[in-house]
Amino acid sequence: MFPDDIQQMAAAVIAAASARGWTVATAESCTGGLIAGALTAVAGSSAVMDRGFVTYSNAAKSEMLGVPAETVLTFGAVSEPTARAMAAGARVTAGVDLAVSVTGIAGPGGGSDEKPVGLVHFGCAGAEGVSHEAHRFGDLGRERVRLESVRVALGLLLTACEGE
Repeated sequence: MFPDDIQQMAAAVIAAASARGWTVATAESCTGGLIAGALTAVAGSSAVMDRGFVTYSNAAKSEMLGVPAETVLTFGAVSEPTARAMAAGARVTAGVDLAVSVTGIAGPGGGSDEKPVGLVHFGCAGAEGVSHEAHRFGDLGRERVRLESVRVALGLLLTACEGE
């Protein structure tokens, strides 16, 4: 279902988190559940994967993850503060060790000069706090932006599992 590299990354995340006895949740907007899908495609993922939140709308981000409406109004859904709040909210709401979030503009429309198509913000929340990355993939097409986002999110999870 997923490209080989994504399958391998997801398996590495499951193995690394399992070795630590950690549980994981995802908070996804533009990826629409693809990160959770990649993780749960791995046999044995039930020992690690707790849940995935697909929070496509601003209301869902607030209602399901506790992202303050003021954060979204002030900075936008596609922003560092929102990505950080999504990851932190997913970790707390799910009661997991690690959570990753993704919010971005996959295209083909919806971009602006300030926030172009292909801009994606990521958050990763663990015991040490919340990290953030932003990537500007460019207008690669909706599917490629989403797949690249899955790769980055899995990489963040793997780094967190191996680094703490």
